[in-house]
Amino acid sequence: MDEFELISRFFKNNGITRKDVDLGIGDDGAVVTVPENCQLVVTTDTLISGVHFFPDMDPRALGHRALAVNLSDLAAMGAEPAWISLALTLPEADIHWLEEFTAGMHEIAEYFNVQIIGGDTTKGPLTISVCAKGTVPNGKALKRSGAKNGDWIYVSGPLGDSGVAIEAQKGKHNLSPRQLEAVKKRFEYPSPRVAAGQVLRGLASSAIDISDGLIADLQHILDLSGVGAIIDVEKVPVSDVLKEALTQDEYLPYALAYGDDYELLFTVPEDNKGMLEINLRQYGVEAVCIGQIKGNAGEIELLKSEERFEINEKGYQHF
Repeated sequence: MDEFELISRFFKNNGITRKDVDLGIGDDGAVVTVPENCQLVVTTDTLISGVHFFPDMDPRALGHRALAVNLSDLAAMGAEPAWISLALTLPEADIHWLEEFTAGMHEIAEYFNVQIIGGDTTKGPLTISVCAKGTVPNGKALKRSGAKNGDWIYVSGPLGDSGVAIEAQKGKHNLSPRQLEAVKKRFEYPSPRVAAGQVLRGLASSAIDISDGLIADLQHILDLSGVGAIIDVEKVPVSDVLKEALTQDEYLPYALAYGDDYELLFTVPEDNKGMLEINLRQYGVEAVCIGQIKGNAGEIELLKSEERFEINEKGYQHF
């Protein structure tokens, strides 16, 4: 199978078709129509075998994950996903692998009404780069800047499962088959908080998705907003599986610093707290308040039982 047969079989003739795509796969570039009174939001993520996922990861799960992590970035901007471009580097054109990978990607794309409009295919070490595009009403995009003293800090769901899944597969933790399957699912099939991100528009003062760890990603908000934060680590939500499998001292570093969670971290002014919590519940999101914006600019103070809590891990570092 050559490159163009691969594109035709797995991408051009598969997936949803949006009315705002004027020209999709098959030309030198795609042409889309952005809705009136909206801005375009663009994000790109690259996943490399052996760095961001295990080489033997289920291809269907990998297809889902590759798109989900990009949609999570759009969610953090309050954007509605619309189109993606995929650059896929493969060591070989394995038909079965491609069938499963594209099935996983098309499934989540269909769920969020996203069309694959182009990309590139090359031969080399397995690498997946996705460029996702979405739209947001003019001036309504959520940003990392905007947090103010007195704002409350929330996360959209439990943290730490993905990190435990990775380390358990490396042999660090002895989980039961049921526990391992539960945390692996959180890593392999993350659920981007797209609806929640749109609810946050006009209510949250800042937002980011948690990819590099709570501490590292909160630091981005603090640096761009010129504020500090206090976090009660005992309020940071973790799954029942983590509480069952590990002690608090064991799971807190994962919840605070490991990353790969793809939940939303956001700040909310006091006046908007009630409305935000009510609106999020309508989409099944039980956001948890874990702290407040206060203190010295750029500094994160961690508290446990009202006393300072120290942690060596600070989040994922790419270099």
